[in-house]
Amino acid sequence: MSPNFKLQCHFVLIFLTALRGESRYLELREAADYEPFLLFSANLKRELAGEQPYRRALRCLDMLSLQGQFTFTADRPQLHCAAFFISEPEEFITIHYDLVSIDCQGGDFLKVFDGWILKGEKFPSSQDHPLPTAERYIDFCESGLSRRSIRSSQNVAMIFFRVHKPGSGFTLTIKTDPNLFPCNVISQTPNGKFTLVVPHQHRNCSFSIIYPVVIKVSDLTLGHLNGLQLKKSSAGCEGIGDFVELLGGTGLDPSKMTPLADLCYPFHGPAQMKVGCDNTVVRMVSSGKHINRVTFEYRQLEPYELENPNGNSIGEFCLSGL
Repeated sequence: MSPNFKLQCHFVLIFLTALRGESRYLELREAADYEPFLLFSANLKRELAGEQPYRRALRCLDMLSLQGQFTFTADRPQLHCAAFFISEPEEFITIHYDLVSIDCQGGDFLKVFDGWILKGEKFPSSQDHPLPTAERYIDFCESGLSRRSIRSSQNVAMIFFRVHKPGSGFTLTIKTDPNLFPCNVISQTPNGKFTLVVPHQHRNCSFSIIYPVVIKVSDLTLGHLNGLQLKKSSAGCEGIGDFVELLGGTGLDPSKMTPLADLCYPFHGPAQMKVGCDNTVVRMVSSGKHINRVTFEYRQLEPYELENPNGNSIGEFCLSGL
C-alpha cells in the first residue's frame, strides 16, 4: 500500500494475529514504520464457542476483540501503555476490575476511555458522543473500586495505564452486552453490510471503516412522520436537520474529516461511491423528530482500483499523489 495510505501514527501497529491452539485475537505492537490500522480480517473473526472463559496476559500495547479475563503484570517499569477493545457493532463493552495492585501515590495510573483516542483524535468525536470529553475518562486512582464495572457507549473502548514497580499490575474481565440501536461503530472488517437506525433521538451517529472502500447505499429513509416526507429545503441538507453525510480522511475523529457527500432525501438505491481514504465514515445527523434509517454495503478497494481511480469516485483528494 502506498505511504499515502499510512496513518501518521508513530508508536503503534494494530493488526490481526491467529495462533494455533488459541482463540483468535487482535494484537497491538510498537511499529513506527508499518501500517497502523491494518485492523480486522474477515476470515480471522473471533470464534470463542466452547472456549470460555478465555484468559491470557495483557501486553503493554495491545488490542482485543474477544471476551475473557486479561492480566497485566509489569516485568519492568511500563510508562506508556494502552489496550484497545472492540466488539461486534451491536454490542457494548463492559470492563470489570477483578484485581488492581498499582501505586497511585507513586505515579501509577489506570484509566478507562469511553471510545478510542489516538494522537489526540477521538472516536466517537466530541460532537457524536453523549458524554462530555472529561466524563469519558474514568480514573481508577480517583474512583477506586467504587466503579468496579464500566460500560462503553459503543463497540469500542480502551485503557491507558502506567506501572512502575515490577510485579504490580491488574486483572480485568471483558464482557459484552447487546446494543439494540448501535449508534457509533468502528467496523472490525473491511467488507460488510450495516443498517444504521436512529429512532426519535436527537443525536449524531458515525460508522467508521478504517480502509479505502467502495460504499453502496441501498436504502435511505429520512424525515418520516405519520407517512409524510419533509419537503426539500433551499438551505441544503443541514437546513433540513436530518441527513446522512459521507466523510473521508486519514485520522480517527470524524469531526476532523472532509465531507465528501450529503444525502438528505429518501430514496431506494443503490447509490455507489468510491472513497480512497484511510478512514471512511457514514454519519447520520438526526433532529430527534423522526425515525431515520440508512442501509449500506462496503468493500475494500483493490490495489488496481487505487492506482487507476475511475467511475463514480468521490475520494480524489485521498487518491491524489498515488
